[in-house]
Amino acid sequence: MATILFITGGQRSGKSRYAMELAQSLSPHPVYLATARPGDEDFRQRIERHRADRGEQWITIEKPMHLDELSFQESDVVVLDCLTLWLTNIFEHHQHHWQEALAHARNEWDKFTSGNFTLIAVSNEVGMSIHPETAAGRKFIELQGFMNQHVAAMASAAWLMVAGINIKIK
Repeated sequence: MATILFITGGQRSGKSRYAMELAQSLSPHPVYLATARPGDEDFRQRIERHRADRGEQWITIEKPMHLDELSFQESDVVVLDCLTLWLTNIFEHHQHHWQEALAHARNEWDKFTSGNFTLIAVSNEVGMSIHPETAAGRKFIELQGFMNQHVAAMASAAWLMVAGINIKIK
């Protein structure tokens, strides 16, 4: 099974930066596994900024779903950025049926992490923010919360990011 290091926190809390620093301390050529789908111009620009932040030592794989199709070597250090966007893609695929999406996500996650590599998983604590106005938003918080619990239970270490400061929680 993969060695899982879990980093969670709010938006703009420094999660990705910390995950990348951690990965670079563990490997000269870490893998950046991007799950985002560029939806609008603002998000495309954000993706480009993230690409520019990574140096040439990074290997980038863009995979919005089907993580279980990937395999890595024991020496690989992979930053999954991020669990929330991956879950959004699965949630949309299941037409906002959060329980179906959760079953799909857990199954795909468990297959993906069955290999022997180091995985740094970045996620969001969406339940700590405002209460969503829409039913789909409330269902997504259920999905994200339960999936975060699943990943954190498997992780050998976990951090909560607050204002750029990492707080070890496991």
